Amino acid sequence: MLTVLRNRTYRRLFAAQVIALVGTGLATVALGLLAYDIAGPAAGSVLGTALAIKMAAYVGIAPLVAAVADRVPRRTLMAGADVIRAGVALMLPFVDQVWQVYVLVFALQAASAAFTPTFQAVIPDVLPEERDYTRALSLSRLAYDLEMLFSPVLAAALLALVSYNSLFLGTVAGFAASAVLVVSAVLPAPGVAPGAAPQQGSAYAKATAGARLFFRTPRLRALLALNLAVAASSATVLVNTVVYVRDEFGRPAGDVALALGAYGLGSMAVALALPRVLERFSDRAVMLRGALLLGAGFAALGATAFAPPAAWRWPALLAVWAFFGAAGSMVLTPSGRVIRRSAPAEQLPQAFAAQFSLSHVAWLVTYPLAGWLGAASGLPVAAVVLGLVSVTAALAAVRLWRPAHPVAPVAHIHATTSAESREQLRRAS
Repeated sequence: MLTVLRNRTYRRLFAAQVIALVGTGLATVALGLLAYDIAGPAAGSVLGTALAIKMAAYVGIAPLVAAVADRVPRRTLMAGADVIRAGVALMLPFVDQVWQVYVLVFALQAASAAFTPTFQAVIPDVLPEERDYTRALSLSRLAYDLEMLFSPVLAAALLALVSYNSLFLGTVAGFAASAVLVVSAVLPAPGVAPGAAPQQGSAYAKATAGARLFFRTPRLRALLALNLAVAASSATVLVNTVVYVRDEFGRPAGDVALALGAYGLGSMAVALALPRVLERFSDRAVMLRGALLLGAGFAALGATAFAPPAAWRWPALLAVWAFFGAAGSMVLTPSGRVIRRSAPAEQLPQAFAAQFSLSHVAWLVTYPLAGWLGAASGLPVAAVVLGLVSVTAALAAVRLWRPAHPVAPVAHIHATTSAESREQLRRAS
């Protein structure tokens, strides 16, 4: 898998992604402490609102950026987003009002909504070979999972030496380093189908082009359903882990990190294995099976949540969390391959922006659903409802993405695509 890092351009872009992720992780910890300083016991409400603002920025801003992406050099767009994020992080230690937190969080996440889809759309041009691109997707999945494990540990170590406001300086340094790495990378020209005309139409038409592509393509509509299935399980983990660990099982606070770590380890294990698996099985087979396995995970979680207190319940919860991580990675890791094959090269920025935006609609629904149901009706009821959401979405994906709609490549060629790569695309299902 690491052989893909021999590509100098990709190596720099991947380093930029990893460093920015670490900075984001430090900011997440520091923001929680800042919210507590400003709002005290109401910090949870502040963070909940900030999370909603984050999702709203992701949903609304990404398509707008995609509408103008063809007018701005991709390197300039990504580096500019990093500079904005660094500037926002630099201002966060000086806020003393809740509304200021909300404004800066929106600005920070709006810049992220510009950076991430652009980054995702660049990688297929940097790594045109199917095998290399698959390895890059797995590395990206690993980077996100490691950030979840590593950033809280790093933040805890730093907080033993400095105040939480200093963590924001780490965030600034991370985004600044990311900008330098992006600027230093020599990006290939965007892939364009032979004879393709420049994109025409109004700003609105360009902003909605990616969404329209998703809604008219069966396999991409299936991908939307798959996003919802994964969001239901991930929201269960990210929102309710602390309640399971502290209230349901009476475990110490440190076990919250252990449970989240089990989720990350499950995801990483699958991400490491997928490059080889996807050489033997189609994206459709792997992704649909992963989504259906999420239903089995919810069944196991329901059995654990409804069971009377017993020693086996805690290791069972860790196993379920690892299972959720593994099944979710089966769905999420190959999704870039599906998008890449479903959109003409000149529409890849809009397609990845649509995936980024529409997938976060699922988070916007499942995050509050997990929290509200867990608080109002109890964890078992939340597990049942979110399990039904996940299973329904998985079955919808199976129905939408039938073998009659194989993932055949759209008639376009990415820069320097080899004959071997094109043959792999032709055979893929």
